[in-house]
Amino acid sequence: MTVEPPDFIRALDEADPIRAFRQRFSLPQGVVYLDGNSLGALPAATAPRLNEVVRQEWGEGLIRSWNTHDWIGACRRVGDKIASLIGAEAGEVVVADSTSVNIFKLLMAATAARPERRIILSEAGNFPTDLYVANGITALLPQLSVRAVAPDQVMEAISKDVAVILLTHVHYKTGRKYDMAAITRRAHECGALVIWDLCHSAGAVEVDLGAVDADMAVGCGYKYLNGGPGAPAFLHVAKRLQKDLKSPITGWFGHAAPFDFASAFQPAPDINRFLSGTPPILGLTALEIGVDLMLEAPRELLFRKSQLLCSLFVELIDSSCQGLGLDLVTSRDPLSRGSHVSLRHAQGYPIVQALIARGIIGDFRAPDILRFGFAPLYLSFADIWRATDALRDVLATRQWDAEQFKARALVT
Repeated sequence: MTVEPPDFIRALDEADPIRAFRQRFSLPQGVVYLDGNSLGALPAATAPRLNEVVRQEWGEGLIRSWNTHDWIGACRRVGDKIASLIGAEAGEVVVADSTSVNIFKLLMAATAARPERRIILSEAGNFPTDLYVANGITALLPQLSVRAVAPDQVMEAISKDVAVILLTHVHYKTGRKYDMAAITRRAHECGALVIWDLCHSAGAVEVDLGAVDADMAVGCGYKYLNGGPGAPAFLHVAKRLQKDLKSPITGWFGHAAPFDFASAFQPAPDINRFLSGTPPILGLTALEIGVDLMLEAPRELLFRKSQLLCSLFVELIDSSCQGLGLDLVTSRDPLSRGSHVSLRHAQGYPIVQALIARGIIGDFRAPDILRFGFAPLYLSFADIWRATDALRDVLATRQWDAEQFKARALVT
């Protein structure tokens, strides 16, 4: 039987200044959703808005809607909104393609801008797609090589032979957060460029690209920005670099005048040069709903709550799950972590499956990580209490040992 949250938990929810945002999401009854760091929840306004775009703008407006409903400006319009979430200027962010494609575009542009240098520096254990793309580029350009080092060796590995550094600001597995300002400053001292992967940062923790003089960044739209499965990604290029960096994918939307239909490519003079193909309007529409919703919440309250949720989770795990085989992977220091907490257990996968069967949805990352994300717009402190209470019971009763929880699904 579920134990009701104690008075101090209820008091935290009553004092939460952004608790009303929970009602703006279509969350299933009885579910505690702790996987917004993998796929954000559905905003209540998304389905009606998509229906409007499909039935009216597409169904009735047809091709005219590129102009009458500003479909043509969606990549920049939504990009400017995301810019305000990550401390960038208007005209420094566009929504386009996937994170992987955007990493490819920016890595190719950065290495071309530093032709005398041979190294792409990254972190061993970085999110796989980041390293896959980087290593794929070295297969295309054999003069380049990838140097992947341990997180605590990144600073000392930044040297005069490094063309570009590719790092994930908040690590997807451990939740560790890099000191963006210090690394960017060190890179610039050595003449290197930096690309920050913000997939686990945008909308979850404070990011101020302008304040740290960031060069470039990428991020996805389907996690904390709540843009839906496969939502288009975004890329950032500082204005001071835009005229000098060249996209390797010279698609027609990156042309200075796409509808002149000129045979020769002339790159747009601004961030638009990093666009390529026709924008996915339905995906952009859903993403814009999620971004608009996030922009309504005061930034300082949003990010403060994300860390309060993380801290409460850690404290409750400490007090209720001792001796049950869990090890904390994520830092206890709010300044050193993102908005998810990872725990290690030898039976991590079946434990997560047993929790999901109880309506507590987190996820698993091989080989032994239970991962729980804390999206501040729609989670309550009572949710955290219920999740840790369920986790303690699953461990104490060994519910995870049932056969039904052991077979691996394709998506974990």
